[in-house]
Amino acid sequence: MSRNDIDEILEIENVSFPGPWSMSIFEKELKNPFSFPFVARFDKTETKTIAGYIIVWLVAEEAHILNLAVHPDFRRKGIARLLLEFMLDFLAGRSARVVYLEVRRSNISAQRLYMGFGFSEIGVRKEYYSDNKEDAIVMGLEMACKSRAAKVV
Repeated sequence: MSRNDIDEILEIENVSFPGPWSMSIFEKELKNPFSFPFVARFDKTETKTIAGYIIVWLVAEEAHILNLAVHPDFRRKGIARLLLEFMLDFLAGRSARVVYLEVRRSNISAQRLYMGFGFSEIGVRKEYYSDNKEDAIVMGLEMACKSRAAKVV
């Protein structure tokens, strides 16, 4: 992800979340030494379109997935799965031992995606989302080794 990607990412962000991140938040993530943002691009003739993105913080051996979104035109095509798989491999290569994330209680499809990678529910953050006071399910994954193999915390 680069500064040049932000406008396209904001389009995805705005159609994906009721409380979307602002341009300044994405700009801060690009400057943050603990932040690792990546995009998935879809090749079309002469242009490459951003299909989705993922942003994670890695501090010491602990990672936190902050944001994952896929453009509506590319949903249900495995893009989120590819981004998550890429990120877990990336984190394993950097010796991450545990990965956390929050997901809306109502976002069952995202919860299923994360569970498919071995994440499990480890807690709840009451009224976490400011747009509607929805609870967040906190999920965690303990990385087992330098591969996608992992076990639940």
